[in-house]
Amino acid sequence: MENKTYFHFMLFENLGHIKYALFTLGFVLYCVIIILNALIILAIYLERTLHQPMYILISCMSINSVYGTAAFFPRVLSDLLSDTHTIATEACLIQGFVIYSYLANEFATLMLMAFDRFVAISKPLQYHNIINLRVITVLIFIHWTFQMLCLAIFALLTSRLTMCGNKLWKVYCNNYEIVKLSCANSLIINVWGFFMVIISGVIPLCLILYSYVEILIICQRSSSQFRSKAYQTCIPHIVILVNFSIAIICEITLSRIVNLEMPTGLSVIISLEFLVVPPILNPLVYALNFTDIRKKIICFIKAR
Repeated sequence: MENKTYFHFMLFENLGHIKYALFTLGFVLYCVIIILNALIILAIYLERTLHQPMYILISCMSINSVYGTAAFFPRVLSDLLSDTHTIATEACLIQGFVIYSYLANEFATLMLMAFDRFVAISKPLQYHNIINLRVITVLIFIHWTFQMLCLAIFALLTSRLTMCGNKLWKVYCNNYEIVKLSCANSLIINVWGFFMVIISGVIPLCLILYSYVEILIICQRSSSQFRSKAYQTCIPHIVILVNFSIAIICEITLSRIVNLEMPTGLSVIISLEFLVVPPILNPLVYALNFTDIRKKIICFIKAR
């Protein structure tokens, strides 16, 4: 049994001239992601009236989008133009760590957004005493740090596995695919992976659903004006949550179900949805639905 020191991305083989079209598409998408999220971050940073918990969470989501896509797009774009498609084990583990911490941070941020809206709607008079910049900053730091620490342990456990193969049928480093290449006992890492799914996905999702169910109950008992205002602030978060959840379900399904018959190109597109659509959709949804952000972005663009 040989302990491999690199992995080979098999899906980049024999692409022919289509790789140049894919490179162009990927480059354009990456530029759009950077520009849209940078506008959101700058708008919230430069406008003092937007230094509020809800907007800080929106900026954190944009920062996380830039962070997560930075681990994917530069690497995949270079692979499209390269004749060799290998990646060192250490670099592969780092890429997987960044991508999965992006996912965990996204769910944590969505959970804090749901909690913020729940407090704002259920306890409007006490809102500023419960949720303020200091509280939301501490919560973000705790959640993001905890998620990254757990994922660092997962990456460390993966690095200690003995590999019997080095062919990855993905366009990025997927930890589950790496574990499947191991010929050592992977019970501990599988248990830890299950634990990560629970704390990073299941628990935040349950808390998010609980918050929005409570909000819905409160709205049904309130006036139409109150209900309309509540829905206006919650619907953008719900749209983003639904899209992100569907993307994650698709990725998990494609990774875990071995016998799922699907064209390779289609499976790649579906598996990459969580890295492409949310980073583009999120800033568009917030810019279109929040007037303060939209006005600041327009002013910022005109000033240039």
